[in-house]
Amino acid sequence: MARWLLICALVSVLVGSASAFFLWALDWVTGWRESHRWVIGLLPVGGFIVGASYHYLGQSVVRGNNLILDEIHNPRQLIPLRMAPLVLFGTLTTHLFGGSAGREGTAVQLGGTLADQLTRWLGLRPRERPILLIVGLSAGFASVFGTPLAGAVFGLEVFLIGSIRYDAIGPSFLAAVGADLVTRAWGVGHTHYPPLAAPALTLGSLLLTLGCGVLFGLTARAFATLTHQITRLFQRIAYPPLRPVLGGALVALAVLALGTTKYIGLGVPTIVAAFQAPLPPQDFLLKLVLTALTLGCGFKGGEVTPLFFIGAALGSALALVLPLPVALLAGLGFVAVFAGAANTPLACTLLGVELFGGQAGVYLALACVAAYLFSGHTGIYSAQVIGRPKHRRWGREEGQPLAEVAARRKQRNRTP
Repeated sequence: MARWLLICALVSVLVGSASAFFLWALDWVTGWRESHRWVIGLLPVGGFIVGASYHYLGQSVVRGNNLILDEIHNPRQLIPLRMAPLVLFGTLTTHLFGGSAGREGTAVQLGGTLADQLTRWLGLRPRERPILLIVGLSAGFASVFGTPLAGAVFGLEVFLIGSIRYDAIGPSFLAAVGADLVTRAWGVGHTHYPPLAAPALTLGSLLLTLGCGVLFGLTARAFATLTHQITRLFQRIAYPPLRPVLGGALVALAVLALGTTKYIGLGVPTIVAAFQAPLPPQDFLLKLVLTALTLGCGFKGGEVTPLFFIGAALGSALALVLPLPVALLAGLGFVAVFAGAANTPLACTLLGVELFGGQAGVYLALACVAAYLFSGHTGIYSAQVIGRPKHRRWGREEGQPLAEVAARRKQRNRTP
């Protein structure tokens, strides 16, 4: 414990400080963009900058989060240190010019990259390296959202669907708590949400929550599928830097046609508004499409905050037809769509409890579990490996990465 306490202290200082700078810089570029909205017209230029930087400097790290997950499953070589500055630069550029993206992917890549550098510096054994990568994932997630419990479990849960690696549980919690403390010590704040007041649990509210969870899971599945399809479509363009140029032009035209910037960037103001009054039903769909287009064409950033937007907006819109409080429905969608897309129901349940309080804990857990089950063997991280299938009829897919699952299903459907 003392040994890992020292290691996790180093990871906490490195990752917490990096997350603090990233959050500060992200707030600055977002504010500048909103004050100079003409810059959105230059989104194709920003796309070329991001695409060219990865094409000429970062081909070894272009897979981002999936590269880190691969190294946890099959350790081969250290994560190149260049991943950290490239993803930081790429994400800030994406947000500066008006792309629709998040921040979790950047924080996770920063955490995994910086933690992995300690493998050589501290002379860690090969079997300890996967644990160190998990520690970096946990620290990055916890520090960027201010949720140490969710961050710790996210790192333990995200790389293997249906299983948790318990030999990393101590270091994961230590690093998540430490990185969160370091980020807060730098004076960087996080978005605050009102506590959710939950009605008494009845059969009716139970069934409504499960039904919402099913819908949230299908929405997560639609987002992951659309993002991967757009990625494959843009891969037909032979010169990679041109992919985000075309995608950026389409996003900029969409923003111009809509006449609003509420669907680009993080969208935190809209997320907060979702808890106060029902949002129009089209809000979640427009955010879903623009985010899938932004990330699918090659811009950098995370999926999680856009998924918060999509889920909260969808849940808020459901208040128009369902007899549940709008804030509760928005909170359920906030965590459940992410649970289905990332296949992390336990981490998302804890995320909801940390952000919204424990009064709605049962509702949050039910929605997250239902969304996880109904998203199927799909997800935003193609390198996730199926440790335990979600249904016994998919037993043959155990041990396969999600990318192979999709390819083999497609091949079986083509075979007479």
